[in-house]
Amino acid sequence: MAYAVLPLLVAGCGLDEWARNGGKVGPNYKKPPAAVAENWIDYQDPRLRSEEADLGRWWGVFEDPVLDSLIEEAYRQNLSLRAAGERIAESRARRGIAAGSLFPQQQEFAGSATANKASTEAANAGTEQWFRNTEVGFNVSWELDLWGRFRRAIEAADADLEASVANFDDVLVILLADVAANYVQYRTFQERIAVARRNVEIQEASYQVANDKFKAGGATERDAQQARQILEQTRALIPQLETGRRQAQNALCVLLGLPPIDLSDRLAGEGSIPAVPPELALGIPADLLRRRPDVRRIERQAAAQSALIGVAKADFYPRLSLLGSIGVQAEDFGDLFDTPGSLSGFVGPGFQWDVFHYGRIEGNVQVQEARFRQLVYGYQEAVLRAGREAEDAAVGFLKAQERARYLGESVAAASRTVEITRDQYQQGAIDFTPVFLFEETLADQQDELALARGQIALSAVDLYRALGGGWEMRLRGSGERTASRPATRPAATTRPAATTAPAATTE
Repeated sequence: MAYAVLPLLVAGCGLDEWARNGGKVGPNYKKPPAAVAENWIDYQDPRLRSEEADLGRWWGVFEDPVLDSLIEEAYRQNLSLRAAGERIAESRARRGIAAGSLFPQQQEFAGSATANKASTEAANAGTEQWFRNTEVGFNVSWELDLWGRFRRAIEAADADLEASVANFDDVLVILLADVAANYVQYRTFQERIAVARRNVEIQEASYQVANDKFKAGGATERDAQQARQILEQTRALIPQLETGRRQAQNALCVLLGLPPIDLSDRLAGEGSIPAVPPELALGIPADLLRRRPDVRRIERQAAAQSALIGVAKADFYPRLSLLGSIGVQAEDFGDLFDTPGSLSGFVGPGFQWDVFHYGRIEGNVQVQEARFRQLVYGYQEAVLRAGREAEDAAVGFLKAQERARYLGESVAAASRTVEITRDQYQQGAIDFTPVFLFEETLADQQDELALARGQIALSAVDLYRALGGGWEMRLRGSGERTASRPATRPAATTRPAATTAPAATTE
């Protein structure tokens, strides 16, 4: 009966979209276009290669076993990553709920045993004022998915699940970059402290010479005080650097899922700033669309929202259901199973159609469409932002190399200048002022050089983060894992050039 009127409904309502989409109202999702550059701005620089890059273990370019171990430990223990894993579990469960709606929505056993009193003053009052009733039955209600309401909801849940996986990947990319960046900062502070301590030793010797000459009458007290001034200034820098080193260590502890503790032994004592190869492979800008998890996440959110437009549109049309109930009913419990006399039930179709909705359904459709367009704009902006971040990191990497090279030459010249002026001072050819100035310059330049060398490594880390590198860690292990199920859930848990946003379109 219901299917007999269906062609009339389709013809009368003009459901061309419903027919084209395989019995589902609402648009079929198409991935929105997004503007990406053909090449990197500095693609002609030999230090940036456009060949396809394997970024799954990008931190391996540093060839630092300590960093490798920190990365592995953070992946196993980081709490933000665990929370992201649980969001996948939540999305997977929600997908299961949506899929269950395809089957009879109500299936229940029900029963009751009541004692009742009827009013004797009511119209058509019966002769029996007191009576009992006992019943047990099974009820079922199944709304047929004629318009694709439930199938669109499953599409939305699938896309939400994929978005939660992309979110996990994004958290992982940021985590790996944060671990590497804080490790580089820790090593940079170590090197700056070592530089400061070497300068303290040099300046102590200079102070001793100036002070001895002053006591012997061969120099003024100003020479001794200048020497002491630069010495104490360099000494004062060390506590500040030690504070920075400790803070970098504390940040590593949190990333590793640990309370702040001394990691000196785990960090293998004094170490050097991780070295970066002079050339890095980046791929091409279009790779960002598939590599960047944050871009993939918002694209999947747009796909989920597109499906919700279909869910909203289904409210325009009648809901057809199959209803049924079977059970037994009797006044006395002993007669309850005296069949067929106590047997009761019904079966048949039913429908519900909200015909006077006063614009509420249409308004809801417009809400869902507006949300979809917002996400499309967000996706397109995310692509632009990803390109900008990659370009920023690329130029930072290139210029950090150049700066470090110039600073290295400056330090070499400053070191030689200090040697010359110290010899001249000891020979009595000059007073201590040039020694003071050039030792101060040398200390500053050496500290700047250490910072610049650290910045090269930090720029490389930032570049790999901007390229979306490292999320492939979740794919390690079983080859049976799929994109919607991370291969390794964190410990302690069970377990992808338009300027305007198109409306949701129908394929």
